[in-house]
Amino acid sequence: MASYKDLDKKGLGKTGKDEGGFLETVKVVVQALLIALVIRTFLFQPFNIPSGSLIPTLLIGDYLFVSKYSYGYSRYSFPFGNVLPKFGADGRIIGSEPKRGDISVFKLPRDNSTDYIKRVIGLPGDKIQMVDGVLVINGERIKKERVAQGEVSAGAGFKDRATYYRETLPNGVSYVVQELDLYGNKLGRNTQVYQVPPGHFFMMGDNRDNSLDSRDMSSQGVGYVPYENLIGRAEIIFFSVEEEGAAWKIWEWPWTVRWSRLLKPVS
Repeated sequence: MASYKDLDKKGLGKTGKDEGGFLETVKVVVQALLIALVIRTFLFQPFNIPSGSLIPTLLIGDYLFVSKYSYGYSRYSFPFGNVLPKFGADGRIIGSEPKRGDISVFKLPRDNSTDYIKRVIGLPGDKIQMVDGVLVINGERIKKERVAQGEVSAGAGFKDRATYYRETLPNGVSYVVQELDLYGNKLGRNTQVYQVPPGHFFMMGDNRDNSLDSRDMSSQGVGYVPYENLIGRAEIIFFSVEEEGAAWKIWEWPWTVRWSRLLKPVS
């Protein structure tokens, strides 16, 4: 009778153990992928900030987790959801409307595929207007206080001076907006009165002179955002890297990562 040592020399005796270990590894990997898929589909989705429209609240190079359950779910909340039929009468299931002041990710209405992120300013039925840079909601000028001023980059080596104001919405949500002195688009500081239609929201960036948002009703603008197009609410910055850096360049992290912004709640 052959000994275990002899079987081992012939490549026998270990096969069952090796196959079992391999199958266990595959099982763990598949389970991990399924858990990640469920989390991304139903709970949290990561997004990165490629533009400066929400400066100073969000910076280029910030990476966020967005809670998808906050507003319920629509066909645009799911991967490849634009091919799905509309959910329910208002386009959502387990729906919950955003609050004024939320920073929300949504699908751009003009193509229903591009992801945008802005602050919710107007709710259905609201009348929104900008008058000399002051936000007016339903005929009431909201509180706006100057808090700071500083030099910022305007691109291509140019510099601009930014003035920062703290706005406080009627529901108490407070945040800082930026206005540019030289290179910003100042047309958005005085606007028409916008009446938000039922089932829609009015979105604006905190970088008021450099934000394509609901103030632009043209075919190339944002306009009113349907409730159905909302994906979720920005919750926390889980990573942040300087604009000239790159997240994949790990060797540069000591000087390109904005360490003070990691795990910072979005508000």
